[in-house]
This record gives sequence, C-alpha cells and structure tokens, in this order.
Amino acid sequence: MKITIDNKQIELNAADSNKTLLQICRENDIKIPTLCFHKNLFPEARCRVCLVEMNSKLVTACSTKPIENASIITNSERVIKSRKMNLELMSPNINVNELANDFEAKEVYDQIGMEYERFKSIKDYHPDLGAAIVRDNNKCVNCGKCVQVCGKIQEIHAIDFSSRAHNEHVTPYDEKKLEEVACIQCGQCLINCPVGAITERSHLPEVIKALNNPKKHVVAQTAPAIRAALGELFNMPYGTLVTGKMVTALKKCGFNKVFDVDLGADMTIMEESAELLKRLKEKNKKKLPMITTCCPGWILMMEFFYPELIPNMSTCKSPHEMSGMLIKSYYAELANINPKDIVVVSIMPCTAKKFESTRPELNTGVDYVLTTRELGRLIKQKNIDFSSLPDTEFDPTLGLASGAGDIFGAAGGVMEAALRTAYELSTKKKLEKVEFQNLRTKDSSIREGKIKLGNKTIRYATASGGANIRKLLRNKDKYDFIEMMACPGGCVGGGGQPIYSDDKVLTLRAQALYKQDSMREYRRSHENPIVKDIYKKYLGEPLSKKAEKLLHTKYTKKEKF
Repeated sequence: MKITIDNKQIELNAADSNKTLLQICRENDIKIPTLCFHKNLFPEARCRVCLVEMNSKLVTACSTKPIENASIITNSERVIKSRKMNLELMSPNINVNELANDFEAKEVYDQIGMEYERFKSIKDYHPDLGAAIVRDNNKCVNCGKCVQVCGKIQEIHAIDFSSRAHNEHVTPYDEKKLEEVACIQCGQCLINCPVGAITERSHLPEVIKALNNPKKHVVAQTAPAIRAALGELFNMPYGTLVTGKMVTALKKCGFNKVFDVDLGADMTIMEESAELLKRLKEKNKKKLPMITTCCPGWILMMEFFYPELIPNMSTCKSPHEMSGMLIKSYYAELANINPKDIVVVSIMPCTAKKFESTRPELNTGVDYVLTTRELGRLIKQKNIDFSSLPDTEFDPTLGLASGAGDIFGAAGGVMEAALRTAYELSTKKKLEKVEFQNLRTKDSSIREGKIKLGNKTIRYATASGGANIRKLLRNKDKYDFIEMMACPGGCVGGGGQPIYSDDKVLTLRAQALYKQDSMREYRRSHENPIVKDIYKKYLGEPLSKKAEKLLHTKYTKKEKF
C-alpha cells in the first residue's frame, strides 16, 4: 500500500496497513498532538486534537487506518484551526502559563499554539480532597484517560463519566468522593492525566514547617524506587542511579538524618521469610498461598474485592512503616531523643503510601509522605543544583541495606528478596546465584517459578497492575507464595513517580535497581549486620512478641460503597 503524508510518499507493508495514522506518523518522525491517546488502550478519540486531513476529510489520527493512495495532511490551516478550536472548547479553565512541563498538555498547547482561552468556563465543581489523591473537575478536559486506565489497566472502575453534553464529567459512583468508594489510591489516574486535574495530596507545607522548627528532629527515609527516578526531574537520563546525590540534597534541605527504607525492606524479609516457613510447616491450607507485598494499593484492592484472602496475606507491615516504627523506638533510644520530637518523612514513589500512613490499625511511625515529584519540587524550592551535587552516604544507624532491599522497587523484587532468605534459612545452604531471572523477564505480565525450600517444592508467582492481579488470582491455588503490586512494573511505575509516556522507562528504572543490588556488599537480607544487631539487641528474633507488636498488623474487609 502506498500513501502520501505531507507530500512525502510512504510505502506500507501488510503489517503497517493495520496501523493507525498516528502510529505511522510517529514512526516517520511526524509529530501529531494527543491528549486522550494511550498506547496500551483502545483509542476512543475523545479529545480530537490529533485531527489530520485524509483525502480532504478531517479524521482522528489515533483511530483511523490508512487506505490505498490516501493523501494525508497533518499541518494544513484547516487542521490547525480545528485542533485549536477543540482544545479551546475542552479546556477553558486551563491556565497555559501555569501548566507544569511534565504534564502532557504543556507540549500539546505549545504545539497547537494556545496562548490564552477565548471561552468562559461554566464549570463549578468542588475539588475532591482525599488523603492521597486530589481531583479538580474544573481543570478536567474529559479526555477519559483516567477512566480507561482505572477500568482497563487496573480493573478497579472507581471512576466513570456522568451526565451528558456540557455537564459531562468524571466522578466516582453517585458523585461520592474517591475515599467513599472502592479506590485503591494507586495514582495511575494521576500519572495519566495530561492536564493536572488529578494530583497527589501534598505534604510539602507540613514537612517544610517541621524542617523550620528547631525543636523537631526531622528524619527522611527513602524508598528504593526514588533513587532510580529522581534524576529525571533534573533532566538526567532515564534509569540514572542518584542515590548519593539524593542523600546530599535531603541534607541540604535540612533533614537531620537520612535513612534507607531498604533496611526496612530487609526487616520485612526477615519477618516474612519466617512467616512463610512457619505456614509451610503448619500445612494450613487456609493460609496458603501466602501473599507478600509492600504495596498499600494491593492491600486496599484485597480489602475491597478479595476479603476472603485476608488470612492469606502476610501480616508484615510495609518496609517504610517498619522502619518508621524502628526510628521512633530503636533509633530514639540509641540517640536519646524523645519519640514525640521526631518527625518521620517517608519519600515514596507511591500515592497510596499517603493513605497508608493514615491507617489507624498500623499505629504508624510515619508522619508525612512525600512523592518523588514532591521531593523534586522541594529541592528546586531550595535552589539546589541537583545534578552537580557530590555523593553522600546514608546515616549509618538505619542506613545500611542489602541488595535484596534495593529490588523491592521492581515488580517481582519482593518475591526474589524473600526467596533468597527463605531458601538459606530452610536449607542451611548458600544460594550461589541470587538473581531470579524468571522474575525479571519483560515478556510476561505474570511471572512464575518453583524452588525447593527444605524438603518441599513450592510454586511462586508475581503480578503487577490490577488487571494482571485479577488474572493471577483466578489460578491462585496453583501456588504456595505470590506477590502483588498494584502499579504496572511495581513501585518504579508508582503514582508518585515522574510522569512518563513510554513503558521502556519502567524497564530502565528497574535495571537501575538491579544494578544497585549487584554492587552491594550484602545481597541477602539476613546478612545485613544492622539487621542482625537490631534482632540481637532489641527484637530477639523474627516473629517474637516485640517484633509482632512493632512490625506486624492486621486487615479487615471494606465495603465498596
């Protein structure tokens, strides 16, 4: 098939003829603006800013396939005028000059040439101010990406369109707030919103206030996925490890101590491995397969949709909650500081962690949660030249971690870390090859394998993304041990991470964490000398009464509405 795009003749093979005009243009370095398009979803052509002319007829490039000898024009006066009109009608409440550069709409507005709005908005919605997610329908352009992602990629269906014509808007069921329906707070709607109508609930004002209070001892603890993505906010290549620069920046921002959540991950593995081996020994089928995670999004998904799996869930708190408790107990005693004077700030790749820190059953030691993006904003507010910073080590008290803790940020990483320790504790043998390549594959949405622990062979599997989780759970009885991560790709693709448009970014972030793991002196959680010291001097052993009180929790069924 032969077609012409902007007077350039292009020959398509049989496979190309099934592609859309948008795909063909992008493959030929022809820019077409989009707002509602998502490459992993069916194109609904709602926003209509990707209009082009095909044989003198205006068509949406995202949903139209070429025909023989088609003549396509992507930048005619008619096309530009139509795109601009559609954008003006969609977004009278968008201030072009206030749009952040990381929102997709910023480039679209620049490309189309939008400088001001001609039409007066008739929207008058009250923003939905949640503990983790903030929605402002006054800024929404009804592109539908959030609805599609929530429904088709996550399979949560917390939001949908309501009303018709000029009253059409996105809302949870019956105009309720997000926290009143079965929303898992994962933030995938936020990552995919092109105009910033959905944002995280910012804790920056509270954190800055604490940093300015000389009576407070403010401690930052950072998740593994942060060090693989923070550099993107300062124009560094995707997948750049910025661990040392991140610690330096946090010190310059005024934090008294900077600890590594990876140590909390090591503690999680110690408790969880002991829990798994105990369940396998008891042969209690009601508690198998045991489910592992560090993901509060999955916890909410389980409580809303799969409450029958609560007995299967590991009772371990997530790593930052564990280390938060240790900071206000173990560290407070060592440093002779009143726990009431310590402010713990978790830097997380996840919006659901904000909600998690408000859960009363956790008796949380975490005061505030900043996303990767919020940390980037704090560093910029302090006028810190991030890319030129020297490297600094984490503070040693709770700053030494194993490589097993690093890989928690990638899908399958929690499982891999747990198997490293469970194998050696059960067999009393050294696991020579600690990399589980079957859990690192890019080819499958569900990753599985089997391993012998003692005299028992167990089957394990992992899934990330709500739809994949549902798929795995349909066959859960095949397995003894499973890992769930609500966000596609795991924490590297969390709702608090820098906004990205290509899934390859998630692969690069995960590879950075695997690289960090490979460089560690200790690669198994039970080898970590600080972990050994904490158990020797403070907790006794995994699953002890003190460990149960500080590091474990429970979950309950939640009503969907």
